[in-house]
Amino acid sequence: MIGEIDDAIRALVKASDGIAADIDVALDAPTKDWAARRNAPTVDLFLYDIREDTKRREYGFTERRDDRGLITHRAPAPRYFKLSYLVTAWTQRPDDEHRLLDALLRCFLRFDAIPGSFVTETIAETGLPCALAVAQPPPEDRAFADVWSSLGGELKPSLDLVITAPLARGFTYAVGPPVTAGLEAQFAAPAFGIEESAVREASEPPPIPGEEPPRQ
Repeated sequence: MIGEIDDAIRALVKASDGIAADIDVALDAPTKDWAARRNAPTVDLFLYDIREDTKRREYGFTERRDDRGLITHRAPAPRYFKLSYLVTAWTQRPDDEHRLLDALLRCFLRFDAIPGSFVTETIAETGLPCALAVAQPPPEDRAFADVWSSLGGELKPSLDLVITAPLARGFTYAVGPPVTAGLEAQFAAPAFGIEESAVREASEPPPIPGEEPPRQ
């Protein structure tokens, strides 16, 4: 799931009208060593936090149907995870970086979820959207300054991009074929030590003791 989201947002940035084709898109941690080796304009999408969105946790099962609309499998409900990316622009001039950040902000604000054409593999199989949020206030237990200090770099203008993606549990339960035969019931009653049994349609009531069965 994580690699699929990486590929999706990288492709989304490259397809944006405001991002030049010669700009590199990286997933590296923006450390001092990495910044020193950079030799071309770059957009960096650094994944720095992964946590479950417990508010969206569901219980029970989802149903999978065939072309006839019949249930064939049941799967446990997917879990949702928030993937937080530190989005930065790297050029030789601060004003160029600001213009590039502006283009990135406009790119992400166009969508409430990653477009379906960029979602593939296991996420696409869920049929569920991957919500997208950008430049939202961070949670109280996480600050951008802490991220930069842990990377050992200087604070730099950045965007916080959060993707909430579904993760399938990876297993399903097969469902038996639909019942097509009529419902039947079997009755057995001992009589003088001899068991008598009869199979009747459920709609036909059993005979009343001492009463003669109706004649056909």
